[in-house]
Amino acid sequence: MGDAADRAKNPARVSVWLNRKTPARARRTGRPDGLDRDRITAAAVRMLDADGLATFSMRRLAAELDVTPMSLYWYVDTKDDLLELALDTVFGEIPPARPGDDWRIRLRELATAYRAMLVTHPWASVLAGSFLAIGPHAMLFSYAVQDVVRDTGLPLERRTGAVSAVVQFVYGFGTMEGYLVQRSAEAGLSQDEFYHQALSAVRADPELRRIMEPSEAIMEARGGSTVQEMRERDFLFALDLLIAGIEAMCERADRA
Repeated sequence: MGDAADRAKNPARVSVWLNRKTPARARRTGRPDGLDRDRITAAAVRMLDADGLATFSMRRLAAELDVTPMSLYWYVDTKDDLLELALDTVFGEIPPARPGDDWRIRLRELATAYRAMLVTHPWASVLAGSFLAIGPHAMLFSYAVQDVVRDTGLPLERRTGAVSAVVQFVYGFGTMEGYLVQRSAEAGLSQDEFYHQALSAVRADPELRRIMEPSEAIMEARGGSTVQEMRERDFLFALDLLIAGIEAMCERADRA
Protein backbone atom coordinates (compact mmCIF):
# COMPACT_ATOMS: atom_id res chain seq x y z
CA MET A 1 0.00 0.00 0.00
CA GLY A 2 1.05 3.62 -0.35
CA ASP A 3 3.80 5.57 -1.98
CA ALA A 4 5.57 3.05 -4.18
CA ALA A 5 6.30 5.74 -6.75
CA ASP A 6 7.92 8.01 -4.17
CA ARG A 7 10.00 5.12 -2.85
CA ALA A 8 11.20 4.25 -6.34
CA LYS A 9 12.26 7.85 -6.96
CA ASN A 10 14.37 8.07 -3.82
CA PRO A 11 14.98 4.61 -2.31
CA ALA A 12 17.78 5.85 -0.04
CA ARG A 13 15.27 7.92 1.93
CA VAL A 14 12.75 5.19 2.57
CA SER A 15 11.76 5.59 6.21
CA VAL A 16 8.56 6.27 8.06
CA TRP A 17 10.52 8.89 10.02
CA LEU A 18 11.37 10.82 6.85
CA ASN A 19 7.77 10.85 5.63
CA ARG A 20 5.81 13.60 7.35
CA LYS A 21 2.66 12.97 5.34
CA THR A 22 -0.49 11.42 6.75
CA PRO A 23 -0.87 7.84 5.44
CA ALA A 24 -2.41 7.88 1.99
CA ARG A 25 -5.62 6.07 2.91
CA ALA A 26 -6.28 8.42 5.83
CA ARG A 27 -5.97 11.38 3.48
CA ARG A 28 -8.79 9.99 1.35
CA THR A 29 -11.32 9.18 4.03
CA GLY A 30 -11.95 9.12 7.78
CA ARG A 31 -10.27 6.75 10.21
CA PRO A 32 -12.03 3.83 11.88
CA ASP A 33 -12.92 4.11 15.55
CA GLY A 34 -11.05 2.22 18.26
CA LEU A 35 -7.64 2.20 16.62
CA ASP A 36 -4.59 4.40 16.82
CA ARG A 37 -1.00 4.06 15.73
CA ASP A 38 0.29 3.35 19.25
CA ARG A 39 -2.19 0.50 19.77
CA ILE A 40 -1.30 -1.02 16.40
CA THR A 41 2.43 -0.73 17.09
CA ALA A 42 2.13 -2.28 20.56
CA ALA A 43 0.20 -5.22 19.09
CA ALA A 44 2.85 -5.61 16.39
CA VAL A 45 5.60 -5.78 19.04
CA ARG A 46 3.70 -8.46 20.96
CA MET A 47 3.17 -10.51 17.81
CA LEU A 48 6.81 -10.19 16.77
CA ASP A 49 7.93 -11.28 20.23
CA ALA A 50 5.61 -14.28 20.18
CA ASP A 51 6.00 -15.50 16.61
CA GLY A 52 9.01 -13.78 15.07
CA LEU A 53 9.49 -11.76 11.94
CA ALA A 54 9.06 -14.51 9.34
CA THR A 55 5.37 -15.07 10.02
CA PHE A 56 4.41 -11.46 10.70
CA SER A 57 1.77 -10.06 8.38
CA MET A 58 -0.73 -7.22 8.36
CA ARG A 59 -3.53 -9.76 7.93
CA ARG A 60 -2.52 -11.66 11.09
CA LEU A 61 -2.10 -8.40 12.98
CA ALA A 62 -5.57 -7.27 11.92
CA ALA A 63 -7.03 -10.55 13.18
CA GLU A 64 -5.25 -10.02 16.51
CA LEU A 65 -6.83 -6.56 16.78
CA ASP A 66 -10.20 -7.81 15.50
CA VAL A 67 -10.27 -5.33 12.62
CA THR A 68 -10.07 -5.62 8.87
CA PRO A 69 -6.58 -5.54 7.29
CA MET A 70 -7.49 -2.39 5.37
CA SER A 71 -8.20 -0.59 8.65
CA LEU A 72 -4.49 -0.68 9.50
CA TYR A 73 -3.62 1.38 6.45
CA TRP A 74 -5.40 4.40 7.89
CA TYR A 75 -2.40 4.63 10.22
CA VAL A 76 0.56 3.28 8.24
CA ASP A 77 1.21 3.16 4.51
CA THR A 78 3.16 -0.12 4.48
CA LYS A 79 4.17 -3.07 6.62
CA ASP A 80 7.75 -1.78 6.57
CA ASP A 81 6.56 1.50 8.09
CA LEU A 82 4.94 -0.43 10.92
CA LEU A 83 8.06 -2.53 11.47
CA GLU A 84 10.09 0.68 11.79
CA LEU A 85 7.65 1.93 14.40
CA ALA A 86 7.94 -1.37 16.28
CA LEU A 87 11.73 -1.17 16.18
CA ASP A 88 11.76 2.31 17.66
CA THR A 89 9.28 1.25 20.33
CA VAL A 90 11.67 -1.38 21.70
CA PHE A 91 14.58 1.08 21.55
CA GLY A 92 12.46 3.04 24.03
CA GLU A 93 13.08 0.26 26.58
CA ILE A 94 16.70 1.39 26.91
CA PRO A 95 16.78 3.84 29.84
CA PRO A 96 18.96 6.92 29.61
CA ALA A 97 22.30 6.76 31.39
CA ARG A 98 22.35 8.60 34.69
CA PRO A 99 23.87 12.05 34.25
CA GLY A 100 26.90 12.81 36.36
CA ASP A 101 28.11 9.23 36.63
CA ASP A 102 31.58 8.27 35.44
CA TRP A 103 31.62 7.48 31.72
CA ARG A 104 32.59 3.86 32.42
CA ILE A 105 29.48 3.31 34.55
CA ARG A 106 27.26 4.94 31.95
CA LEU A 107 28.82 2.91 29.15
CA ARG A 108 28.19 -0.33 31.04
CA GLU A 109 24.58 0.68 31.74
CA LEU A 110 23.87 1.52 28.10
CA ALA A 111 25.61 -1.60 26.80
CA THR A 112 23.77 -3.85 29.25
CA ALA A 113 20.39 -2.32 28.42
CA TYR A 114 21.00 -2.54 24.66
CA ARG A 115 22.00 -6.18 25.00
CA ALA A 116 18.86 -6.92 27.04
CA MET A 117 16.67 -5.30 24.38
CA LEU A 118 18.23 -7.37 21.59
CA VAL A 119 17.85 -10.60 23.56
CA THR A 120 14.26 -9.86 24.56
CA HIS A 121 13.30 -8.94 20.99
CA PRO A 122 15.46 -11.06 18.61
CA TRP A 123 13.65 -9.65 15.57
CA ALA A 124 14.92 -6.16 16.42
CA SER A 125 18.48 -6.95 15.37
CA VAL A 126 17.26 -7.93 11.90
CA LEU A 127 15.30 -4.71 11.54
CA ALA A 128 18.13 -2.58 12.97
CA GLY A 129 20.32 -3.95 10.20
CA SER A 130 17.66 -3.34 7.55
CA PHE A 131 16.24 0.07 8.40
CA LEU A 132 17.84 3.41 9.20
CA ALA A 133 16.87 3.26 12.90
CA ILE A 134 16.37 7.02 13.07
CA GLY A 135 13.23 7.06 15.20
CA PRO A 136 13.19 9.25 18.32
CA HIS A 137 14.06 6.46 20.77
CA ALA A 138 16.82 5.04 18.59
CA MET A 139 18.29 8.51 18.18
CA LEU A 140 18.20 9.13 21.94
CA PHE A 141 20.18 5.92 22.43
CA SER A 142 22.66 7.00 19.77
CA TYR A 143 23.07 10.41 21.38
CA ALA A 144 23.54 8.81 24.81
CA VAL A 145 26.41 6.67 23.49
CA GLN A 146 27.95 9.71 21.83
CA ASP A 147 27.72 11.64 25.11
CA VAL A 148 29.54 8.84 26.94
CA VAL A 149 32.28 8.66 24.31
CA ARG A 150 32.69 12.44 24.41
CA ASP A 151 33.30 12.24 28.16
CA THR A 152 36.05 9.65 27.72
CA GLY A 153 38.38 12.41 26.55
CA LEU A 154 39.16 10.72 23.24
CA PRO A 155 40.25 13.10 20.49
CA LEU A 156 37.35 14.24 18.34
CA GLU A 157 38.51 12.33 15.27
CA ARG A 158 38.58 9.04 17.24
CA ARG A 159 35.11 9.22 18.71
CA THR A 160 33.13 7.73 15.83
CA GLY A 161 35.39 4.68 15.96
CA ALA A 162 34.72 4.30 19.68
CA VAL A 163 30.97 4.63 19.13
CA SER A 164 31.15 1.94 16.45
CA ALA A 165 33.19 -0.34 18.71
CA VAL A 166 30.63 -0.08 21.51
CA VAL A 167 27.46 -0.33 19.43
CA GLN A 168 28.66 -3.03 17.04
CA PHE A 169 30.11 -5.18 19.82
CA VAL A 170 26.85 -5.16 21.77
CA TYR A 171 24.80 -5.59 18.59
CA GLY A 172 26.75 -8.68 17.62
CA PHE A 173 26.79 -10.18 21.11
CA GLY A 174 23.11 -9.50 21.76
CA THR A 175 22.06 -10.75 18.34
CA MET A 176 23.81 -14.10 18.73
CA GLU A 177 22.54 -14.46 22.29
CA GLY A 178 19.00 -13.66 21.21
CA TYR A 179 19.15 -16.25 18.45
CA LEU A 180 20.31 -18.91 20.92
CA VAL A 181 17.47 -18.07 23.29
CA GLN A 182 15.01 -18.21 20.40
CA ARG A 183 16.33 -21.47 18.98
CA SER A 184 16.24 -23.10 22.41
CA ALA A 185 12.63 -22.06 22.92
CA GLU A 186 11.64 -23.27 19.46
CA ALA A 187 13.20 -26.66 20.24
CA GLY A 188 11.31 -26.87 23.53
CA LEU A 189 14.58 -26.98 25.47
CA SER A 190 16.24 -24.87 28.12
CA GLN A 191 19.33 -23.00 26.99
CA ASP A 192 21.51 -25.45 28.93
CA GLU A 193 19.83 -28.47 27.34
CA PHE A 194 20.16 -26.97 23.87
CA TYR A 195 23.83 -26.13 24.43
CA HIS A 196 24.75 -29.57 25.79
CA GLN A 197 22.88 -31.37 23.02
CA ALA A 198 24.73 -29.32 20.41
CA LEU A 199 28.04 -29.95 22.18
CA SER A 200 27.37 -33.68 22.34
CA ALA A 201 26.59 -33.75 18.62
CA VAL A 202 29.89 -32.02 17.85
CA ARG A 203 31.87 -34.38 20.07
CA ALA A 204 30.22 -37.39 18.46
CA ASP A 205 31.71 -36.47 15.09
CA PRO A 206 35.44 -37.43 14.94
CA GLU A 207 36.41 -34.63 12.57
CA LEU A 208 34.52 -31.95 14.47
CA ARG A 209 35.88 -33.29 17.77
CA ARG A 210 39.44 -33.01 16.45
CA ILE A 211 38.84 -29.39 15.43
CA MET A 212 37.29 -28.60 18.79
CA GLU A 213 39.97 -30.20 20.99
CA PRO A 214 42.21 -27.08 21.16
CA SER A 215 39.23 -25.17 22.57
CA GLU A 216 38.47 -27.60 25.38
CA ALA A 217 40.85 -25.97 27.87
CA ILE A 218 39.44 -22.54 27.09
CA MET A 219 35.88 -23.76 27.56
CA GLU A 220 36.82 -25.46 30.84
CA ALA A 221 38.45 -22.31 32.17
CA ARG A 222 35.51 -20.18 31.08
CA GLY A 223 33.66 -20.98 34.29
CA GLY A 224 29.99 -20.76 35.09
CA SER A 225 27.60 -23.59 35.81
CA THR A 226 24.96 -22.49 33.28
CA VAL A 227 25.01 -21.13 29.75
CA GLN A 228 23.62 -17.84 31.02
CA GLU A 229 26.41 -17.51 33.59
CA MET A 230 29.08 -18.29 30.98
CA ARG A 231 27.61 -15.77 28.59
CA GLU A 232 27.38 -13.13 31.32
CA ARG A 233 31.06 -13.56 32.18
CA ASP A 234 32.04 -13.31 28.53
CA PHE A 235 29.99 -10.15 28.03
CA LEU A 236 31.29 -8.38 31.12
CA PHE A 237 34.91 -9.26 30.38
CA ALA A 238 34.58 -8.23 26.74
CA LEU A 239 33.10 -4.93 27.91
CA ASP A 240 36.02 -4.49 30.31
CA LEU A 241 38.41 -5.06 27.39
CA LEU A 242 36.58 -2.44 25.36
CA ILE A 243 36.74 0.09 28.17
CA ALA A 244 40.43 -0.69 28.77
CA GLY A 245 41.08 -0.10 25.08
CA ILE A 246 39.38 3.29 25.20
CA GLU A 247 41.41 4.22 28.29
CA ALA A 248 44.63 3.14 26.56
CA MET A 249 43.83 5.22 23.49
CA CYS A 250 43.12 8.24 25.68
CA GLU A 251 46.49 7.82 27.40
CA ARG A 252 48.22 7.49 24.05
CA ALA A 253 46.57 10.69 22.84
CA ASP A 254 47.68 12.51 26.01
CA ARG A 255 51.30 11.47 25.41
CA ALA A 256 51.27 12.54 21.77
